[in-house]
Amino acid sequence: MDQRSNKLLKLLEKDCTLTPAQLAAMCDTTEEDIALRVQSLKDEGVILGYKALINWEKTAIEAVEALIEVKITPQRDKGFDRIAERIYQYEEVESCYLMSGGYDVTVIITGRTLREVALFVSEKLSTIDGVTSTATHFILKKYKQQNVVFEQREEQRERLIFS
Repeated sequence: MDQRSNKLLKLLEKDCTLTPAQLAAMCDTTEEDIALRVQSLKDEGVILGYKALINWEKTAIEAVEALIEVKITPQRDKGFDRIAERIYQYEEVESCYLMSGGYDVTVIITGRTLREVALFVSEKLSTIDGVTSTATHFILKKYKQQNVVFEQREEQRERLIFS
């Protein structure tokens, strides 16, 4: 991948709402070139989608997020992939990662209540063949996600402006 595509990807990762005209100006190229590059990156599976990052605490929608660590017995010739695929098919699962350390897979889910998350773990996740144990951690407050700070104190904002 060339440096112009890398720059384009970094700009889109930081703010996917930039228009083709803005991207073209920032990359010193044409809107047509940007459109072709973006389409090519989509076709290659580099750009998988776009999503808004929302602070749900500022809405009336109640939700519970949990990070669940999962120990798995790998399957012959499939390793962890087959079980991970089974896990990420569930609607509740937002993210699923193969990890190093004490647990094999980390799953992030959202439910309406603690009970809903608990039922997901006990009735769906832990009943999958090959899952040997889980550890559930509830997310109490988000400070930063995908390089976005959720809330800054007033004095932090003022200091950042002057630095």
